[in-house]
Amino acid sequence: MESSSKTTVGGQPVRRRRVPAAVVVVLVLLACVDTTIGVVSCVADDVSSDLSDQEMACCWEDGATPAWMSGQMGIRIPEAASDRRAGHKGGQRYDTGLLSFVLPADEAETYTGRLIRNGTKMIGNFHPEKKDYRPAAAFGHLGLPEPETLVEGLRKISLCPDELTTPEGKYLQRCVDLFTHGFEPGTTRIYVRSTIEPSMTPPPASKAP
Repeated sequence: MESSSKTTVGGQPVRRRRVPAAVVVVLVLLACVDTTIGVVSCVADDVSSDLSDQEMACCWEDGATPAWMSGQMGIRIPEAASDRRAGHKGGQRYDTGLLSFVLPADEAETYTGRLIRNGTKMIGNFHPEKKDYRPAAAFGHLGLPEPETLVEGLRKISLCPDELTTPEGKYLQRCVDLFTHGFEPGTTRIYVRSTIEPSMTPPPASKAP
C-alpha cells in the first residue's frame, strides 16, 4: 500500500495556502518605506541641528564690550562688579544685547533695590525652561547658563524706562529682562537682555571702550 506525503485531516487532503506574490511585494515596499522614513528623519534631525548651531553662532558683533552695552541699555555697572561680559547679536527685525556681571550678594540687593520701583518685587522662576533651552541670543555665547533654566536662587523682572524714576531706573534706555542668580553663597550674578535697534552697531573691537 502506498503512503501519501500529504497531510490529511479527517481523511481529506489539506492544501497549503500560498501568500499571493502581490501581498509579498506590498509588505516589502512598506518595510522599505518605513526604513526610508527613518533614515530621512535622522538626516532631517541632523540638518536641523546643524542649522540651529549655525544660527546660534551667527551674527554676533565684535566690539560689544560691557561698557558699550551698559550705555546702550542704560544699565549702569557698579564699580564693585567683576566678571563683566557682554554680547550683541544682529537680527533681521531687531538686535539683541546681553550684559552680565557679578556682585557680592548684599551689593546686588542694594543695586536692584535702586533700580526697581518701590513696592515692586522680583519673582522666582516658577516655570523654568528645559536645560537644553537655546534662545536666539543665548548667554551661552558668553559662556554662561541661560537664566531661564535656573530655579534655585533665581529671581527675575521686566523693566521699561517709562516713568521709571528710581535712582538707577532713571538711566534706563530700553526695556530689559533682568535676572539675578545667587549662584554661590554671598555672590550674585546679574543677567540683562534687551532688544536694540539694528542701527546701533557696536564700534570695531579695537576701538571699543
